[in-house]
Formats: sequence, structure tokens, C-alpha cells
Amino acid sequence: MNSVAAIDPRHAAGQRLRERVFRSATLVAAIVVLALLGGVAISLLAGAWPALAHFRLSFLTREIWNPVTEQFGALAPIYGTLVTSVLALLLAIPVSLGIAIFLTEMASVWLKRPVGVAIELLAAVPSIIYGIWGLFVQRHVQPWLIAWLGPLPVIGRLFQGPPYGIGVLTASFVLAIMVIPFISAVMRDVFETVPDVLKESGYGLGATTWEVIWQVIVPYARTGMIGGIMLGLGRALGETMAVTFVIGNAHRIGSSLLAPGTTISASIANEFTEAVGDLYSSSLIALGALLFLITFSVIAAARFMLLRLEHRALSSA
Repeated sequence: MNSVAAIDPRHAAGQRLRERVFRSATLVAAIVVLALLGGVAISLLAGAWPALAHFRLSFLTREIWNPVTEQFGALAPIYGTLVTSVLALLLAIPVSLGIAIFLTEMASVWLKRPVGVAIELLAAVPSIIYGIWGLFVQRHVQPWLIAWLGPLPVIGRLFQGPPYGIGVLTASFVLAIMVIPFISAVMRDVFETVPDVLKESGYGLGATTWEVIWQVIVPYARTGMIGGIMLGLGRALGETMAVTFVIGNAHRIGSSLLAPGTTISASIANEFTEAVGDLYSSSLIALGALLFLITFSVIAAARFMLLRLEHRALSSA
């Protein structure tokens, strides 16, 4: 009937109005996010400017941190932040990959859900609990590392010194435990998106489970795996309380991983409420600006890497 086929002008006008409202709302939300990001960057730069103008590039290259003489350098916190995060990833990636492979390819049906839930519950544990746990555990682990790895000719220097129970290695170990749930969850979800026909084709050609995993599943899910790893890296770079509890909070760079150190977030958390003087406060804000820049650079590099991988995959397809 013509009356049924005809379009109600009022309904069409209402639909167009709802579409314009929705489009405007999403645009405003995007602008608000960008404005907040820009506001944070501007606030950090304004607060950090007195310290950056006073110390210039030496702020990035000096290890000294002396509030009494108002001499500040960010080299030790930057070093601690990068080293603890990289070591945490080196420890967490193999474990996370093993968890994801086990849950998606090897675990029995009755075991997948309990183990998956248990791994995800690790993300709900407060960070200070991880710090306390890491402190007590490393008191027993560090003497063993000193006894067995300290005498080695090349890497032995990294495991020499008194077993304080705190230090860069302890912070890295705690961070690794904290990022495992995030990385393994992303890898598991990505592995589950691999089409069954690809895996069945591999098995049909006579491939073993190991060969299907490394030659079919991992290449297919490579982009998502990198995204999960970068998510864990971002989590490790910004962690505060657990690292503050176990790293020792010493503004120096030690040759041993067992020596106390500090990170950017730990330095800010420890000293911001005690900062007296404009230069002291500005130096701590400058550390925050550096952490913001490092995190933003890591995310941008990860995004660029993912785009290149996607472009390469489309080109080869």
C-alpha cells in the first residue's frame, strides 16, 4: 500500500535530528579528551619550566638529587623507570605467553575457566600487597642469587652486593607479577580469534601442536600480542606504590640489580608532599613531565609499529 511505503516526514526529521545530536556528542567527547590531554601537558610544562630553565639539559644527564643544596638531576629516576619496566617485561612476556597458549590450546575444558579467573584475579590485588609480598620473598631469593650468579664472570656483577631484600630487581619482579594478568588476558583473547580452519589445516598437513602454535597462531596474532605487551609496559611505567615500597628510593645508579634505586613515580610519591621551595617542587613536576613524555612516546611507537605490521600483512595478502 502507498500509505505503508510512504515515509513519515516527521519520523525522518526526528531521525536526522537524533543523528546530528549523536554526531555532535561524539565530537564533543573527542574534543574533551584532547583538551584534557593538552591541559595535562601544558600544566606539567608550566610547572616544570623553572627547573628546566635553571638546569637546562643537565637535568637529564645528572645523577645528583640534593634538596639541601637544590641540585637536582633526573638521570637516576629515568634509569630506574626504564630498567625496571624492561626487566619486568622480560620476566612477564614468556610467562604470559605460556599462560595464553595453555588456556587456548592445551588446557582441558574444565580447567580453562578456573585458571583464567585466577589469573585475572591477580589484577584485582592492591599494588601495596604485591610490594609487601615481594619484599618478604626477595629476602630469601637474593641470597641464593648472590651465591649462584654472583661468581659468574660476565653477568655476576649484576647480582653482587648485600641481600637487602629491596632494589631494582625486586621492583622488576613485582612489576612482572602485576603486568602478567594484563598481557596474558590480551594474548588469550587474541589467540581465541584465530580461525579454527587455519589450525585444522596445519594439523591436516601433519604439523605438531608446537609447530601449529609457532607457525600459525603466533604469526596470525602477532599484532594483538604486541598490543598486549605495550599495555603491560604502560602499566609498568606508571606503577607507584608497589615500586616505592621495594625499590629502596635511592637517587643513584648502581651496577648491581640488587642495589637500591628509584623511579620517576616513586620519587614523586615520596617527596612531593615534603618539597620545600619552588625549585624543588618544579623539579618533581619536571619528573612527572618526563614520565608523561616517556609513556606517550611508548604508546606512539607501539601504534606506529602496529600500523606497519597491519600494512605489511595487507601487502602480503
